[in-house]
Amino acid sequence: MVGIQKIKELSKQWTAIHHIVIYYLIAVVIATIIVSLPFLHRPGVELSFIDAMFTAVTSISVTGLTVVSIPDVFNPAGQLAIAVILHLGGIGIMAMGTFIWVILGKKIGIRNRKMIMVEQNSKTFSGLVKLMLEIFKLILLIELIGAAILSIHFLNYYDSFWEAVLHGVFASVSATTNGGLDITGASLIPFAEDYFVQFINMILIVLGAIGFPVLVEVKEVLRGRHQALNDRHKFSLFTKITSVTFFWLVILGAIFIFLLERDAFFADKSWHETFFYSLFQSVTSRSGGLSTMEVSEFSAGTLFLISALMFIGASPSSVGGGIRTTTFAIMLLTIWNYAKGNSSVKVFGREIHQEDMLRSFIVITTALMLCVGSIIVLNKTESFSLMEIIFEVSSAFGTTGLSMGITPDLSVFGKCLIMCLMFIGRIGLFTFLFIVRGDDTKDRFHYPTERVIIG
Repeated sequence: MVGIQKIKELSKQWTAIHHIVIYYLIAVVIATIIVSLPFLHRPGVELSFIDAMFTAVTSISVTGLTVVSIPDVFNPAGQLAIAVILHLGGIGIMAMGTFIWVILGKKIGIRNRKMIMVEQNSKTFSGLVKLMLEIFKLILLIELIGAAILSIHFLNYYDSFWEAVLHGVFASVSATTNGGLDITGASLIPFAEDYFVQFINMILIVLGAIGFPVLVEVKEVLRGRHQALNDRHKFSLFTKITSVTFFWLVILGAIFIFLLERDAFFADKSWHETFFYSLFQSVTSRSGGLSTMEVSEFSAGTLFLISALMFIGASPSSVGGGIRTTTFAIMLLTIWNYAKGNSSVKVFGREIHQEDMLRSFIVITTALMLCVGSIIVLNKTESFSLMEIIFEVSSAFGTTGLSMGITPDLSVFGKCLIMCLMFIGRIGLFTFLFIVRGDDTKDRFHYPTERVIIG
């Protein structure tokens, strides 16, 4: 009783950010217990604690890096359990919690609204509960439509109707949540020549990674199309920046993958094979983690490019990780405007706040230090090439899930470090920084200001 009382007293001092992190840690513990249940495993399979925890973390963080083969270790019930965990991790704990609270008829208090605000990177309490419900319904609808389409198509591949449905549901959930896990045992490589499956998966990956606020805004425009046009509806600055950045990264990524591999991996490929290989690898590097080929077959330049794309990751308030698209865009805009001699950053008829410019550089710098530090440590503790480690670290931080095949052979320490990167990538770097830095403190005095030579 004394211990419980102390925990209650301590919890009162926790901020919304502390609660979010604790809830995700609890989710990891519960997921570890679930994936360890023997009746969810294939006969004769034993799953070690570290591998069970790794599977739980990669599912909660919707990354896709895995140390075990999902179809070989888990039976159909276990595979569905992992799909549910992916769903929880992709949508977010607070979105799921909000839906349950509303179903139970419970009032959502200020503390819970603060946690929702933190998880969704929102700056206001206004409309948070409605946003959570919209997110839940949208993602669920997308997954259901994707599952229906893929299940019907998979009847061409699987003899049993229920086997086709299982593969369709899991593939849809994995792609929409950008989970990167698969139950084929070879990602989407069996469908390397099935462009329909690839096209559906690319659409689901984009819908999951582009950002929940973008989906909600698009839905509102489509719902009141005529009124929106008459009122000259304008999308928010967030939607404009993240959408333009997201699709430019996809397009440029596909172009550069083609240019780097046209005389290598694509040398003996037809134009349509080259097109889909390039486009799919660019889309999946946003945070998808699914693959239609062994990425280790790419040249070093392409692998480094994909690592950079994974480091950038998906959009804020989405299923993906990384530094996020808006962070990257604001950094580029700030550099460009500074080079032109501008004292402010203007885009789409709006001016970027100074604090957002500062935050973008803080996130990028911290992310680089975190990833470079991890690469240096793993290069010392693991027996893999530097390129393999760079690729693995970028994939973990970006919660992508692509790998050059080294994940199962990592040491226990290596697996723990990769789990930490996946967890930080999921909760967000600013959430991690807030945990590390502690409470805000006001300066009681200031020294005289002096300029320092830079560059």
